[in-house]
Amino acid sequence: MYSSDIKELIKKVEARREYNTSYEPARMTAEQKEQLLATYHPDYRADQFELLKIGANKGEKVPHELAEMLQAHSRITADSVNLDDVAYDVDVLVIGGGGAGSSAAIEAKRAGANVMIVTKLRIGDANTVMAEGGIQGADKPNDSPAIHYIDAFGGGHFAAKPELLYKLVNEAPDAINWLNELGVEFDKAPDGTMITTHGGGTSRKRMHAAKDYTGSEIMRTLRDEVFNLQIPVVDFTAAIELILDENGKCAGAVLMNMETKELMVAKAKTVIIATGGAGRMHYQGFPTSNHYGATADGLVLGYRAGAKLLYADTLQYHPTGVAYPEQIFGALVTEKVRSIGAKLVNVNGEVFMHPLETRDVSAASIIRECSDRGNGVYTGSGYGVWLDTPMIERIHGEGTIMARIPAMHRMFNKYGIDIRYEPILVYPTLHYQNGGLDIGADCQTSNIENLFVAGEAVGGIHGRNRLMGNSLLDIIVFGRDAGRSAAEKAKNTDCCKLTLAHIAEFEAKIREAGIETDKVSPLLLPTYSHGNPKRS
Repeated sequence: MYSSDIKELIKKVEARREYNTSYEPARMTAEQKEQLLATYHPDYRADQFELLKIGANKGEKVPHELAEMLQAHSRITADSVNLDDVAYDVDVLVIGGGGAGSSAAIEAKRAGANVMIVTKLRIGDANTVMAEGGIQGADKPNDSPAIHYIDAFGGGHFAAKPELLYKLVNEAPDAINWLNELGVEFDKAPDGTMITTHGGGTSRKRMHAAKDYTGSEIMRTLRDEVFNLQIPVVDFTAAIELILDENGKCAGAVLMNMETKELMVAKAKTVIIATGGAGRMHYQGFPTSNHYGATADGLVLGYRAGAKLLYADTLQYHPTGVAYPEQIFGALVTEKVRSIGAKLVNVNGEVFMHPLETRDVSAASIIRECSDRGNGVYTGSGYGVWLDTPMIERIHGEGTIMARIPAMHRMFNKYGIDIRYEPILVYPTLHYQNGGLDIGADCQTSNIENLFVAGEAVGGIHGRNRLMGNSLLDIIVFGRDAGRSAAEKAKNTDCCKLTLAHIAEFEAKIREAGIETDKVSPLLLPTYSHGNPKRS
C-alpha cells in the first residue's frame, strides 16, 4: 500500500493522464541514443570494469564481480577426484535445468542419445520461468525473418554474430510451432490465430505470449516433455568443474551434491552448458529480476577449461524492475505492460520518453530522469519513475489488465496496490547476460571440441543489447540445435583418458599473474551477508 506522501504524488499523474494517454514523444535519433547510453548506461561506467589478467580473454574488460570469479581458485584440485570412479556415464551431459537445457535434452534424446540433465536446484528453477512478456517469431503475413533480423541486429548495436542471429530468426517460426505442438497455451483469437503484440525495438507485432507468464508456461511444457521422455534429471547437484580428455576435448564434469558436498564424476562424450545468467552477481550493486541460482557458473566452468568469452562486458538492465514496495524490489515488470499502453511518467506527471525504445535506451533514460534531471519519485529507500498502468484500460477498455497481464496484477495486489487504478514505481534491474561463451553455428565452443552451449550462457546471439522476446526464443532455437549437434557428435566420439590437468595449469597462471585471491568459483549460490543490492 502506498504511503500518504506517494499518494499525493499520484495526483500529478492523474491530472495529466488524459493528455498523456494520447501523447507519444518522438523516438530518439541514433546520435541521441549513443550520447544517452555513453552518459548513463551502467555498461559505460569505466570504473566498474577491469582487464582480465589470465585466460583466453586476457586483456579484455569484464565487470569486477565477474573478473573475481573468472580468476578465482577451483573448488577442487587436479588430484582430489578419482576420475576412474565414474558415477554417471552418458552420451550427452546437459548442465542446467532451465528452458535451454530442457530443450537440448529433449532433442538429444529424440536423436537417439543417452542424455542426462544435472542442475544445482530443481528442473525449472531458472530464468526461463521469470520471463513474462512473450517470445518473438516472424510467422505473420506482414512479417519475415529478414525483418526480424534487421530489428534485432539494430537493437543489438549491429554487434551480433551474423551466423547466430541468422539462425535465431530463421528458426523462430518452427520453434513457435514446436512449442505449440508440445502444448504451450499461447494466447489465441477465437479462430485459433495466435495473438501477437509489439515489443521495444520491433517494427512488427511478432510477440507471442501466454498472458504475462509466458516463460512459466513454456517451462511447464518442457519439463513435462522431459519427464514424458524419461530423461534422467539429477537435481540439487552442481557441476563445479569440466573434465577434459587427454586430447583437450570436453569429456564430462565433476559434480557436487549441494547438500552433502559429495563429489561425483559424470563421464560424457559431449557436454552442453545451459547454466543461464548472472543476475545474482549483482553487478554494480544493482537489484535483479533473476532466479536464485543465476551466478554465471557456465562462464566460469568454460573459461577455466580454456573456452573464450564474447561480450562479457555487456549486461542488460531491464528498464522496469519494481522500485516499490521493498518486498519485491528488483522483480520484473514485463515490457508487455508498456506494449499494451502504459507509459513512463516522471514525478511531475510528464511522459519523458517513447514507451517502446529499446531496453538499454529506456533504462538509461530512467536513470537520467532519477539522477541529473532530479525528476525521480522518492520511495523511502531510493528513487523510481511511474509506469502508468491505468492508461491500459483507458485505451483498451475495462478488463484488459486481468485478461492480458494478470500476473502483474496479482504481484502488486498482494501489497495493496491495484494496478488497474494506481500507477506503479519502477527502476532498472539487472536482467540479462548479453555476453557469454563464444560458439559457432553448431553451438560448439570455438576452441574446445565437444563442449556445446545454449541459452543465456552464449555470447553473441543478440550483440550488445537484446530485444524483448528474443531470449525465450534463443533458449528454444539454440537449445534444440545444441541437443541435436551434441547427439550427432557423440555418435562419432570415443572417450579417451580423463584429466583435470587444466585446473593445475590455471592455478599456475594465477600465480604467474600475481593474482592474490581467497575466492573459489563457481559461486553456485549468492550470499547476502555483506549488504543489499543498490537502491537507486
